[in-house]
Amino acid sequence: MNKKVELEVIDISNSQAQIGAFALLLGEKDGTRQLPVIIGTAEAQATAICLKGAKAPRPLTHDLFYSSLSALGAKLLRAVIYKVEEGVFYSHIYIRQNEEIVRLDSRTSDAIALSLRFKSPIYIYDSILERECIRPTRFPHQDAATHEESSSPKIKYASTADLEEALNKAIRDENYELAACLRDELKRKK
Repeated sequence: MNKKVELEVIDISNSQAQIGAFALLLGEKDGTRQLPVIIGTAEAQATAICLKGAKAPRPLTHDLFYSSLSALGAKLLRAVIYKVEEGVFYSHIYIRQNEEIVRLDSRTSDAIALSLRFKSPIYIYDSILERECIRPTRFPHQDAATHEESSSPKIKYASTADLEEALNKAIRDENYELAACLRDELKRKK
């Protein structure tokens, strides 16, 4: 049986792989595996606003969906990332109204933005997380005694193609330390 693993949002940053996109970094709750998901600008904004506890001057689409479900007495129970194909993650959201539970197909970025608003858990199947995850890497200049990193690069790429592209760029730029980390991550993924 393929067990589910709970995830939490760790960070949102500009995507190094796609111009105009953002990388949403999810982390395994009570674990070390991390999952980068490339999302659009609107979803990044909606997620960041919710994470910061801020309010938009007018309701964003995710806020409207949250208000609509709440007004109808429904609640988002959980989001589940159930599949990945060619670097695209697929999710379901589970909504309960009275005694009925409805499963809806959702973009992963929307599922996460809604889960944050409802304070609902985000899950992924362990086999998907294991295949797609990155693991935090210790860099040579990391201080072992304090486990603090100086401003070392973090690897946040969703696919092997993104990793290969970043590796080639690091080599062209003569950034061999980053290239070594990317090479190791590529070997682990293959």
